[in-house]
Amino acid sequence: MEERIQNLLKERFGRDIDNCTKSEIFEVLMVLTKQEMASRRRNEGKKKLYYISAEFLIGKLLSNNLINLGMYDEVADALKKHGRDLTEIEEMELEPSLGNGGLGRLAACFLDSIATLGLPGDGIGLNYHFGLFRQMFVDNKQKEVKNPWLTAESWLVKQPVSFQVPFKNFTMHSVLYDIDVPGYDSGCNRLHLFDVDTVDEGIVPSDSIGFDKHQIQKNLTLFLYPDDSDRAGQLLRIYQQYFMVSNGAQLILKECDEKGYDLHHLDEHVVIQINDTHPSMVIPELIRLLQQRGFTLDEAIHVVSKTCAYTNHTILAEALEKWPIDYLEEVVPHLLPIIFELDARAKAKYKGEEVAIIDKDRRVHMAHMDIHYGFSVNGVAALHTEILKNSELKPFYDIYPEKFNNKTNGITFRRWLIHCNHELADYIESLIGSGYKKNAMELEKLLKYKNDAKVLKKLEEIKKNNKKALKKYLYETQNLTVDENAIFDVQVKRLHEYKRQQMNALYAIYKYMDIKAGNKPKTPITMIFGAKAAPAYTIAKDIIHLILCLQELIASDPEVSPYFQVIMLENYNVSKAAKVIPAADISEQISLASKEASGTGNMKFMLNGAVTLGTEDGANVEIHDLVGDDNIYIFGKKPQDVIDLYDEKKKDPQAGYNSKVIYDKDPQIAKLVDFIVSDELLAIGDRLNLERLYKEILNKDWFMTLLDLKEYIQVKEKVYKDYENRSAWNKKCLINIANAGFFSSDRTIEQYNEDIWHLG
Repeated sequence: MEERIQNLLKERFGRDIDNCTKSEIFEVLMVLTKQEMASRRRNEGKKKLYYISAEFLIGKLLSNNLINLGMYDEVADALKKHGRDLTEIEEMELEPSLGNGGLGRLAACFLDSIATLGLPGDGIGLNYHFGLFRQMFVDNKQKEVKNPWLTAESWLVKQPVSFQVPFKNFTMHSVLYDIDVPGYDSGCNRLHLFDVDTVDEGIVPSDSIGFDKHQIQKNLTLFLYPDDSDRAGQLLRIYQQYFMVSNGAQLILKECDEKGYDLHHLDEHVVIQINDTHPSMVIPELIRLLQQRGFTLDEAIHVVSKTCAYTNHTILAEALEKWPIDYLEEVVPHLLPIIFELDARAKAKYKGEEVAIIDKDRRVHMAHMDIHYGFSVNGVAALHTEILKNSELKPFYDIYPEKFNNKTNGITFRRWLIHCNHELADYIESLIGSGYKKNAMELEKLLKYKNDAKVLKKLEEIKKNNKKALKKYLYETQNLTVDENAIFDVQVKRLHEYKRQQMNALYAIYKYMDIKAGNKPKTPITMIFGAKAAPAYTIAKDIIHLILCLQELIASDPEVSPYFQVIMLENYNVSKAAKVIPAADISEQISLASKEASGTGNMKFMLNGAVTLGTEDGANVEIHDLVGDDNIYIFGKKPQDVIDLYDEKKKDPQAGYNSKVIYDKDPQIAKLVDFIVSDELLAIGDRLNLERLYKEILNKDWFMTLLDLKEYIQVKEKVYKDYENRSAWNKKCLINIANAGFFSSDRTIEQYNEDIWHLG
């Protein structure tokens, strides 16, 4: 290995390991890894999965690929001989800007597991040049700037494949780039990313993410989820989605042709997984393309309905897309006759507006089309699937009970333990062997050590080392100083009101006031946030502003700062997750019950020995079942209680949840909420942002910040108190790690294959 690295360095740069820069070594390791992947066998079979998703949050790939190829230790040792640290070389890699939150990260984990299990399955998406955005903090506010990541030498491999994609007023030509996806000790699959040959990065200024949304041929693949607060942005979304699915459908048919398959039996050779509603137009597009090949409409609908499966990831409206017909007319008029026909056929069979594809307001419900003309509908956690069946999609469940199934999400342990927490992974291996790396359920073997004082002490030591590593990183990157002896209480995820970062911020206010009143905690507390807010999501950005103002207020208060700290990670992404999750003591999963479909951050924290503080929501329910009452902290209203409150509000706007009533009746809550617009915070922050958030919580509060606040404070205080008994706490950590095996994405994919895909 050392020789291969040296030869490549000399060939490319004329220097050896001792004299090359970190960037040069990274480039050579990437080339070496790409060569190795190209030589590995492809996962083949008579039936292939195509996983279509708007996002693939793949993160940095060097270390993950080296682990999966079985080369990590060998490369690390070769570099170490020359005083080079592989972890430092990894820092040279730019993170691909191909996703945002859990949806994209899940898709990336799934691709890893599909390859690891030796299943033939490729991803299909778009090659975003700037991704979502790079987050900067300016004046305690989020500022969005473009996030370029594409370099001359990258993981992308350009393919000699191009398709024509027809729109109303023009046709676009695609460019295909592939990224190899090696399985762990297995064959390779691919992630197919489509781009346009006319894209122009120069239309976006360096200090913003603003651009002309009307220049489709120049802007189509610049950004993930471009601002859709206006008509132009919404149309751009439709352009993006159709470009993705048309290319995907054409690629699928091309590969079928190359293998000589009879397309009348397409479902025997292909399964398409529609990941949320962004790729839903693949259904009418595939019907259109089959008709071009001589299929009757009946034949095309029949075969497509047996080929496509739909995953619902959330009940929130933004993921259940509804496009006005006149928007589709403006972008893809050639799909409308097919969509009208699909709607007419559904309406002929099933009466009722709630199951119509086209509603009375002439909007096309993408999820409804997926359910009528797909063969499988799955939720992503046990609770979420039950809510779909009994509430959100009940009319469809009543029609198609056989289509509905649950596939609880998972994470790949290669990325979220072996890569990001080397010391813990190695220690686990020393206790129970290496089998857990391929069969995560073997982690249960750790349970025999739950009362072993030596093992528990070692876990505490590893956690401390991870805290020290995070401390060093935060100082180097954000000039923040944290205390490794503090409790690390972490909430890192997409910023959305339903995830209730604002409730956590109100707790921070409570704790600040409590310490000011003289109640000093035995162990210092560091609350760590990390989140991006969508550029057009005003209230979410106001919440970030509040957190950053609290960070400044507390840091500048000598009475409080020795005991309490609030910090926010700038530009939270996969790389930062890999640093903060191993260091966390407490995992905050405090979404409003019934709103989080699954969560996968909760699984990552659990695997790395953090204890969950959460509502009975998403996969928290299953974590609770696995670890038992003593090893998780659950609070808040039950999902059905929340659903009932929303139902009451629908029937009577004066009924159901009312934040102002809670505020008026409870002086303690009022005191915390009022602090948002206190003199102390107004002296630091922007009055407009703080007052707008204050009014939002008092007058609307759609995701019920105040509903669980009192209980949240009580339970959180108990968590901090329990932390003082370190041996008991370490036991909770071990029990969480030992029971995390269920949440392996390998298990999830095995279930997808067994119940839906049938890839053989």
